[in-house]
Amino acid sequence: MNKTAVRSTIAIGVVFAAGLALTGCAGGSSTPAATSASGIGDVNLSKVCPADVVIQTDWNPESEHGHLYQLLGPNPVIDADKKSVSGDLVYKGKSTGVKVEIRSGGPAIGYSTVTSQMYKDKDITLGYVTTDEAVQLSAKNPTTAVFAPLDIGPQMIMWDPATYPKVKTVKELGTALAADGGVVRYFGGAAYMDYLTGSGTLPKSVVDGTYDGTPAKFVAAKGKDAQQGFASAEPYIYENEIPAWGKPIDFQLVHDTGYPVYASAMSVRSDELSSLSPCLKKLVPVLQQAEVDYFKSPAATNKLILDLVGAFNNGWVYTQGTADYSVKEMKKLKLVGNGDNAYMGDMDSARVQKVIDIDTPIFTASNSAPKADLKPADIFTNEFLDQSIGF
Repeated sequence: MNKTAVRSTIAIGVVFAAGLALTGCAGGSSTPAATSASGIGDVNLSKVCPADVVIQTDWNPESEHGHLYQLLGPNPVIDADKKSVSGDLVYKGKSTGVKVEIRSGGPAIGYSTVTSQMYKDKDITLGYVTTDEAVQLSAKNPTTAVFAPLDIGPQMIMWDPATYPKVKTVKELGTALAADGGVVRYFGGAAYMDYLTGSGTLPKSVVDGTYDGTPAKFVAAKGKDAQQGFASAEPYIYENEIPAWGKPIDFQLVHDTGYPVYASAMSVRSDELSSLSPCLKKLVPVLQQAEVDYFKSPAATNKLILDLVGAFNNGWVYTQGTADYSVKEMKKLKLVGNGDNAYMGDMDSARVQKVIDIDTPIFTASNSAPKADLKPADIFTNEFLDQSIGF
């Protein structure tokens, strides 16, 4: 198991726990995420898909995963030990004839990458695989993305606007930190940071890979230091749920610095792409529609997410305020959306090629070289998307 990949996974998720550990824990009884399902609806997956469609996420339940929990029919079954939830897989509130099981990642899988978990447990049908992880593991554990729930990744670098009022970009932040003696704390081993330093966006002298997922050092620095985070969570958490900070932060998305990965792209093991194609042709449009439906009316699914967090009771804390903020901010920042066309869920070859070009030398230097002559078509396909489904 590659440590860089593991740390990248942690970087994607643990940042949420930083502030949330200081707040109360949500809980409650299970709530259905969709209306009652009676019989098979407009989409029948029973003849082409596994009877149990198993989906592996990269972290604990949260609004960024809301499109998945939207798939669940009424009365989902929660397995607190396995940190999973299962039930009828529904389309527009009607059963598709199969079940879906959604499994938590991060601590639930020992902080391993989703890719390694997919190759360890062949019961998993689809898993969240971010583009740089797909590049890094393409030689030994290849995956193919079939649906991108996030058009833009939420990873960000954040700073105190009161301390650095003239800073608007990460590059400007790097110059200011160098002059002031501050640092950017992040989870060591993250490929995006190698890009930021290698491209000259941040001087190597201002990056500190000792971030531990808590807000303590950021707060103690009183604005002098910067930190990684998720744009769909930390701005709300730090201002509203960390009393020791309690004020706005500013940030720039890592995407906007020139590192355009597709975060949490839903992927299959590449050698199963062909055999799963009949299923994916019908399932992927269901995934698209579930995301559109979730962002149109997220309340019931967000309640289920909070119920799951309470039931799993593993130290992860997630509040109603953060859940609601996340939905609004993902739309505001266009983390979710149609991109440059009229439908959602697709990936762009040029963007994927750019990630391949950036990350190949980075991963080669860390002894995890990608597949030789890796091409975008090796790690994603848009062939299963329904171009009539969009925001």
